[in-house]
Amino acid sequence: MKTKSFQTIIILLFLTVGFSVDSSAQSRSKKIRSPKNSKTETIHLFNGKDLNNWIFKLKDPSADPSKVFKVQNGLLLITGTPFGYMRTKDSFSDYTLDVEWRWPVEPGNSGVFVHTQVPDTIPLKVIEVQLAAGNAGDFMCGQGVSMNECTDKTKRTVKKLAPSSEKPIGEWNIMKVVCKANTIEVTVNGTFQNKGTNVSLSSGHICLQSEGKNIEFRKITLTRDIHK
Repeated sequence: MKTKSFQTIIILLFLTVGFSVDSSAQSRSKKIRSPKNSKTETIHLFNGKDLNNWIFKLKDPSADPSKVFKVQNGLLLITGTPFGYMRTKDSFSDYTLDVEWRWPVEPGNSGVFVHTQVPDTIPLKVIEVQLAAGNAGDFMCGQGVSMNECTDKTKRTVKKLAPSSEKPIGEWNIMKVVCKANTIEVTVNGTFQNKGTNVSLSSGHICLQSEGKNIEFRKITLTRDIHK
Protein backbone atom coordinates (compact mmCIF):
# COMPACT_ATOMS: atom_id res chain seq x y z
CA MET A 1 0.00 0.00 0.00
CA LYS A 2 2.83 2.35 0.89
CA THR A 3 4.50 1.70 -2.45
CA LYS A 4 1.30 2.41 -4.36
CA SER A 5 0.73 5.61 -2.37
CA PHE A 6 4.29 6.74 -3.09
CA GLN A 7 3.81 6.03 -6.82
CA THR A 8 0.55 8.01 -6.83
CA ILE A 9 2.27 11.01 -5.24
CA ILE A 10 5.06 10.88 -7.82
CA ILE A 11 2.53 10.79 -10.70
CA LEU A 12 0.58 13.74 -9.27
CA LEU A 13 3.77 15.78 -8.85
CA PHE A 14 4.77 15.04 -12.45
CA LEU A 15 1.37 16.13 -13.80
CA THR A 16 1.41 19.32 -11.71
CA VAL A 17 4.88 20.33 -12.90
CA GLY A 18 3.98 19.50 -16.52
CA PHE A 19 0.80 21.62 -16.33
CA SER A 20 2.71 24.58 -14.88
CA VAL A 21 5.36 24.43 -17.63
CA ASP A 22 2.70 24.16 -20.34
CA SER A 23 0.73 27.13 -18.91
CA SER A 24 3.89 29.22 -18.74
CA ALA A 25 4.71 28.42 -22.37
CA GLN A 26 1.21 29.37 -23.48
CA SER A 27 1.46 32.65 -21.57
CA ARG A 28 4.78 33.49 -23.24
CA SER A 29 3.28 32.62 -26.63
CA LYS A 30 0.37 35.03 -26.16
CA LYS A 31 2.71 37.86 -25.23
CA ILE A 32 4.72 37.32 -28.40
CA ARG A 33 1.59 37.45 -30.57
CA SER A 34 0.18 40.56 -28.87
CA PRO A 35 1.38 43.91 -30.31
CA LYS A 36 3.41 45.88 -27.79
CA ASN A 37 3.21 49.62 -27.16
CA SER A 38 0.40 50.11 -29.66
CA LYS A 39 -2.69 52.26 -29.19
CA THR A 40 -5.23 54.30 -31.10
CA GLU A 41 -5.92 57.98 -30.66
CA THR A 42 -8.91 60.01 -31.82
CA ILE A 43 -8.51 63.69 -32.62
CA HIS A 44 -11.63 65.86 -32.65
CA LEU A 45 -10.87 68.33 -35.43
CA PHE A 46 -14.12 70.15 -34.61
CA ASN A 47 -14.88 70.60 -30.91
CA GLY A 48 -18.35 72.18 -31.28
CA LYS A 49 -17.17 75.44 -29.70
CA ASP A 50 -14.61 77.23 -31.84
CA LEU A 51 -12.38 76.97 -34.92
CA ASN A 52 -9.07 77.83 -33.30
CA ASN A 53 -7.23 74.88 -34.88
CA TRP A 54 -8.14 75.88 -38.45
CA ILE A 55 -6.72 78.27 -41.05
CA PHE A 56 -8.97 80.00 -43.59
CA LYS A 57 -8.45 80.84 -47.25
CA LEU A 58 -10.99 82.67 -49.42
CA LYS A 59 -10.76 83.53 -53.11
CA ASP A 60 -11.92 87.05 -52.26
CA PRO A 61 -9.19 88.37 -49.92
CA SER A 62 -11.46 91.20 -48.74
CA ALA A 63 -14.09 88.76 -47.36
CA ASP A 64 -14.30 88.11 -43.61
CA PRO A 65 -13.72 84.37 -42.88
CA SER A 66 -15.74 84.61 -39.64
CA LYS A 67 -18.85 85.30 -41.70
CA VAL A 68 -18.24 82.28 -43.94
CA PHE A 69 -17.11 79.70 -41.36
CA LYS A 70 -19.21 79.80 -38.17
CA VAL A 71 -20.04 77.76 -35.10
CA GLN A 72 -23.78 77.90 -34.34
CA ASN A 73 -25.59 75.75 -31.76
CA GLY A 74 -22.66 73.36 -31.61
CA LEU A 75 -22.58 72.90 -35.40
CA LEU A 76 -20.11 74.11 -37.99
CA LEU A 77 -21.84 76.16 -40.68
CA ILE A 78 -20.09 77.00 -43.95
CA THR A 79 -22.09 79.52 -46.00
CA GLY A 80 -20.64 78.53 -49.39
CA THR A 81 -19.88 82.07 -50.53
CA PRO A 82 -17.34 83.26 -51.32
CA PHE A 83 -15.40 80.28 -52.61
CA GLY A 84 -12.63 79.00 -50.35
CA TYR A 85 -11.74 76.49 -47.69
CA MET A 86 -10.76 75.99 -44.06
CA ARG A 87 -7.63 73.95 -43.36
CA THR A 88 -6.25 72.11 -40.33
CA LYS A 89 -3.09 73.62 -38.91
CA ASP A 90 -1.58 70.15 -38.59
CA SER A 91 -0.65 67.68 -41.31
CA PHE A 92 -1.66 64.00 -41.08
CA SER A 93 -0.96 60.60 -42.66
CA ASP A 94 -2.31 57.05 -42.23
CA TYR A 95 -5.66 57.76 -40.61
CA THR A 96 -9.42 57.27 -40.74
CA LEU A 97 -11.45 60.45 -41.08
CA ASP A 98 -15.14 60.45 -40.06
CA VAL A 99 -17.27 63.39 -41.21
CA GLU A 100 -20.97 63.98 -40.55
CA TRP A 101 -22.66 66.60 -42.73
CA ARG A 102 -26.01 67.71 -44.07
CA TRP A 103 -27.60 70.25 -46.39
CA PRO A 104 -29.90 72.20 -44.03
CA VAL A 105 -32.06 73.91 -46.67
CA GLU A 106 -31.18 72.93 -50.23
CA PRO A 107 -28.60 70.71 -51.95
CA GLY A 108 -25.29 72.26 -52.88
CA ASN A 109 -21.61 71.66 -53.49
CA SER A 110 -18.70 71.15 -51.11
CA GLY A 111 -15.83 68.77 -50.51
CA VAL A 112 -13.43 67.22 -48.05
CA PHE A 113 -9.80 67.75 -49.07
CA VAL A 114 -7.18 65.24 -47.93
CA HIS A 115 -3.38 65.35 -48.33
CA THR A 116 -3.57 69.11 -48.89
CA GLN A 117 -0.21 70.68 -49.67
CA VAL A 118 0.88 74.14 -48.56
CA PRO A 119 1.34 77.03 -49.19
CA ASP A 120 -2.36 77.95 -49.38
CA THR A 121 -3.38 78.59 -52.96
CA ILE A 122 -6.47 78.37 -55.14
CA PRO A 123 -6.46 75.87 -56.81
CA LEU A 124 -4.71 73.48 -54.41
CA LYS A 125 -2.47 70.47 -54.75
CA VAL A 126 -4.90 68.06 -53.12
CA ILE A 127 -7.25 65.09 -53.40
CA GLU A 128 -10.87 66.21 -53.05
CA VAL A 129 -13.44 63.75 -51.77
CA GLN A 130 -16.64 65.17 -53.22
CA LEU A 131 -19.62 66.17 -51.07
CA ALA A 132 -21.65 67.69 -53.92
CA ALA A 133 -25.26 66.53 -53.65
CA GLY A 134 -25.70 63.33 -55.67
CA ASN A 135 -21.96 62.86 -56.14
CA ALA A 136 -20.69 62.34 -52.60
CA GLY A 137 -17.77 59.93 -52.84
CA ASP A 138 -16.34 61.06 -56.18
CA PHE A 139 -12.63 61.91 -56.25
CA MET A 140 -11.22 65.06 -57.81
CA CYS A 141 -7.47 65.01 -58.47
CA GLY A 142 -6.19 68.52 -57.80
CA GLN A 143 -3.27 70.45 -59.17
CA GLY A 144 -0.51 68.01 -60.19
CA VAL A 145 -1.94 65.03 -58.26
CA SER A 146 -2.40 61.56 -59.77
CA MET A 147 -3.81 58.13 -58.96
CA ASN A 148 -4.24 54.97 -61.01
CA GLU A 149 -7.99 55.53 -61.36
CA CYS A 150 -7.69 59.08 -62.71
CA THR A 151 -7.57 58.10 -66.38
CA ASP A 152 -9.24 61.22 -67.82
CA LYS A 153 -6.64 63.92 -67.33
CA THR A 154 -8.94 66.61 -68.75
CA LYS A 155 -11.67 66.20 -66.12
CA ARG A 156 -9.49 64.69 -63.36
CA THR A 157 -12.62 63.17 -61.78
CA VAL A 158 -12.94 59.59 -60.53
CA LYS A 159 -16.63 58.72 -60.29
CA LYS A 160 -17.98 56.81 -57.31
CA LEU A 161 -18.54 53.08 -57.69
CA ALA A 162 -22.17 52.80 -56.55
CA PRO A 163 -25.40 54.82 -56.93
CA SER A 164 -25.75 57.73 -54.53
CA SER A 165 -26.13 56.62 -50.91
CA GLU A 166 -26.84 60.11 -49.58
CA LYS A 167 -29.79 60.89 -47.34
CA PRO A 168 -32.54 63.47 -48.05
CA ILE A 169 -32.00 67.18 -47.44
CA GLY A 170 -31.96 67.97 -43.72
CA GLU A 171 -30.79 64.50 -42.65
CA TRP A 172 -27.26 63.72 -41.49
CA ASN A 173 -24.81 61.82 -43.67
CA ILE A 174 -21.70 59.95 -42.56
CA MET A 175 -18.58 59.79 -44.70
CA LYS A 176 -15.58 57.64 -43.76
CA VAL A 177 -12.28 58.30 -45.53
CA VAL A 178 -9.47 55.81 -44.89
CA CYS A 179 -6.03 57.03 -45.92
CA LYS A 180 -3.34 54.35 -45.74
CA ALA A 181 0.01 54.90 -47.42
CA ASN A 182 -0.86 55.69 -51.06
CA THR A 183 -4.42 54.35 -50.96
CA ILE A 184 -7.67 56.19 -50.17
CA GLU A 185 -11.02 54.44 -49.56
CA VAL A 186 -14.39 56.15 -49.10
CA THR A 187 -17.74 54.99 -47.74
CA VAL A 188 -20.90 57.11 -47.55
CA ASN A 189 -23.58 56.05 -45.06
CA GLY A 190 -22.06 52.57 -44.95
CA THR A 191 -21.88 52.10 -48.74
CA PHE A 192 -18.41 51.62 -50.24
CA GLN A 193 -18.16 54.34 -52.87
CA ASN A 194 -14.58 54.75 -54.06
CA LYS A 195 -10.97 53.68 -53.91
CA GLY A 196 -7.88 55.47 -55.13
CA THR A 197 -4.60 53.57 -55.50
CA ASN A 198 -1.02 54.62 -56.11
CA VAL A 199 -1.97 58.17 -55.10
CA SER A 200 0.94 60.55 -55.61
CA LEU A 201 0.36 62.07 -52.14
CA SER A 202 0.32 60.21 -48.83
CA SER A 203 0.13 62.99 -46.26
CA GLY A 204 -1.02 66.57 -45.81
CA HIS A 205 -3.60 68.85 -44.24
CA ILE A 206 -7.37 68.30 -44.19
CA CYS A 207 -9.75 70.94 -45.59
CA LEU A 208 -13.48 71.63 -45.82
CA GLN A 209 -14.67 73.57 -48.84
CA SER A 210 -16.90 76.61 -49.16
CA GLU A 211 -18.66 76.43 -52.52
CA GLY A 212 -22.17 77.62 -53.28
CA LYS A 213 -24.67 76.67 -50.54
CA ASN A 214 -24.98 76.41 -46.78
CA ILE A 215 -23.61 73.14 -45.42
CA GLU A 216 -23.44 71.99 -41.79
CA PHE A 217 -21.03 69.63 -40.01
CA ARG A 218 -21.47 68.16 -36.55
CA LYS A 219 -18.60 65.67 -36.35
CA ILE A 220 -15.09 65.73 -37.81
CA THR A 221 -12.82 63.17 -36.15
CA LEU A 222 -9.52 61.61 -37.11
CA THR A 223 -8.41 58.23 -35.75
CA ARG A 224 -4.94 56.81 -36.14
CA ASP A 225 -2.66 54.15 -34.68
CA ILE A 226 0.17 55.28 -32.46
CA HIS A 227 3.24 53.06 -32.11
CA LYS A 228 5.83 53.83 -29.48
